[in-house]
Amino acid sequence: MNGPGATEVEVDAADVLADTEVRDLPVPADMHGWRIDKALATLVPELSRSYLQQLMAEGAVSLDGRLAAKPSARLVAGGRLRVELRPTQQAMAFVAQSMVLDIVYEDEDLMVICKPVGLVVHPAAGNWTGTLLNGLLAHHPGAASLPRAGIVHRLDKDTSGLMLVGKSRRAVDGLVRAIAAREVQREYLAIGHGRWRRDELCEVDQPVGRDPANRLRMAVLRQDSTAGKPARTTFRVMDAVDQACLVACKLHTGRTHQIRVHMAWLGHPLVGDALYGGRVAWGMQRQALHAARLRLSHPVSGAELGFSSAVPADFRAALDAAGLRYNEGDL
Repeated sequence: MNGPGATEVEVDAADVLADTEVRDLPVPADMHGWRIDKALATLVPELSRSYLQQLMAEGAVSLDGRLAAKPSARLVAGGRLRVELRPTQQAMAFVAQSMVLDIVYEDEDLMVICKPVGLVVHPAAGNWTGTLLNGLLAHHPGAASLPRAGIVHRLDKDTSGLMLVGKSRRAVDGLVRAIAAREVQREYLAIGHGRWRRDELCEVDQPVGRDPANRLRMAVLRQDSTAGKPARTTFRVMDAVDQACLVACKLHTGRTHQIRVHMAWLGHPLVGDALYGGRVAWGMQRQALHAARLRLSHPVSGAELGFSSAVPADFRAALDAAGLRYNEGDL
């Protein structure tokens, strides 16, 4: 399934394979010297190379009767490849699972949902089922024909709040273009550690990339680093006490963990965000981040839309315990 850039995943294995299938594939003369993974992608064109490489890693591919686990190994004309095409966890993850969705807005092209804390957006290692994608596949039939079931951006598992979902291909394409052009306004609420030490309105324009010292997290990288991607966030302090601050965060780009990384870089890691230097406080057991507002033009009709979401109970309780003031109309 192909489409606009990084918004898509390959789900062809789930569509093609209902059960295990074994194929014997002679190596033709014109593939002499080819990499195994390249040859397999040509010989089994209905499946992606990444899926076939995964099968190799699982021991499902042999060459002349011997296990072939290295995708870069070279072929000899006249050899024989044997491939056991079997569904992987990833392939089997794209199944419909009924779940209650907190739908803020819905029409034939667009959904806006409020994601609860703890819901994983997309299947991945450790969370192959019970994700928002599974719920969308159950919610409407058209989701199965859309990249990522219409998901065009993500929230971390422990971040709550508003998300956009396309219900038609024209809407998905339009949303992807609008996000890339920075025409979708996304505002978050965050509780950071410590009294705010910056100007009331503060813009951070610092590249974000994989932390070279810890590959499990992201980090602000040097401006001249080729590993960093441009990342810009505007912060506005809404209230502050000695131990904490309530900050409105406007995303201009959408890098992984962008707000969490930029807040930590400013010296105000999010409450509960252990990955970036925060700690559990005022009952907040997860990163104190909530996607509170969305503004956009409808991807099909062009109508101007705006949505807001009240903070969840744990966020409100942490605000009250920390002595931070917030009214829902303040953002």
